[in-house]
Amino acid sequence: MTVDCHSFGMVTIGSSELSVFPLNLGGNVFGFTADEAQSFEVLDAYAEAGGNFIDTADSYSAWVSGNAGGESETIIGNWMESRGNRDEIVVATKVSQHPERKGLSAENVAAACEDSLERLKTDHIDLYYAHFDDTDAPLEETLAAFDQLVREGKVRYVAGSNYEPDRIEQALEIQDREGLARWVALQPHYNLVERDEFENGGRREIAEREGLGVMPYFSLARGFLTGKYRDESDFDKSPRGPASAAYLNGHGHRVLGALDEVSRQRGVEHAAVAIAWLLAQPTVTAPVASARNPEQLEPLVAGAGLSLSREELELLDGASDPTNE
Repeated sequence: MTVDCHSFGMVTIGSSELSVFPLNLGGNVFGFTADEAQSFEVLDAYAEAGGNFIDTADSYSAWVSGNAGGESETIIGNWMESRGNRDEIVVATKVSQHPERKGLSAENVAAACEDSLERLKTDHIDLYYAHFDDTDAPLEETLAAFDQLVREGKVRYVAGSNYEPDRIEQALEIQDREGLARWVALQPHYNLVERDEFENGGRREIAEREGLGVMPYFSLARGFLTGKYRDESDFDKSPRGPASAAYLNGHGHRVLGALDEVSRQRGVEHAAVAIAWLLAQPTVTAPVASARNPEQLEPLVAGAGLSLSREELELLDGASDPTNE
């Protein structure tokens, strides 16, 4: 890594006492497009740059042929054990999607937590998310199960991901009424080319009102905001290239045009600008982004320390305005 990150300020997640680096390193590629050795290289580079906040889930990467789920947690646990740095790392993981631990019943939450603790080689999870809502399990049951884990010291703080706004509000109301451990964060789908759902769907308003930290996932829109994919002929540049097809339209090209300009003026990569834009948005604490190697990590870390000017933000805001269709 050639980025000087010593001046980067740490940020606090919502009402918690968790102090984290403003880039949340995504673990979805560990055990998927990065094997353990490659994952260790990325994790080492991230830690060397000052990073301390790693995001994963118990289901990563069950979608890969031959995998069972939990591979990412296992790699992260092996890395922390080998480096002896568990106390320096803030680990976030999630429950509800592991093939053998589906859903958010109290029994499943408790069992899945034990599995994650074993894979991570730790006695506590710093931030534990309900990964996807489970409408078959009463919210009261799920939230009480998470609260129990906090009381037992197995989890420090709890949070929600992929919940509809009304369900977020119901969850917070139940937690306040019953005196249960309260969510301190949300992890929504949000990036420069996909703004409407988070900004105008109620989630940002709730996060602002309730003091919740926000860790957006798909921060680079499945790689589209790296600027590598301009048309279908670019899809062979990466395994995730075809996922950019949904953005190859007028809106997507306007966003790329604005990124081109800011990137050129500032002498940084497109990914850095996309991360910096997210960090300039209300409620955003630390965008989630992943890297298969240290070279991919470098612009992400650079973005965490990049402060955009008002004019640059206005340019990006205008190009990415979801009403500009």
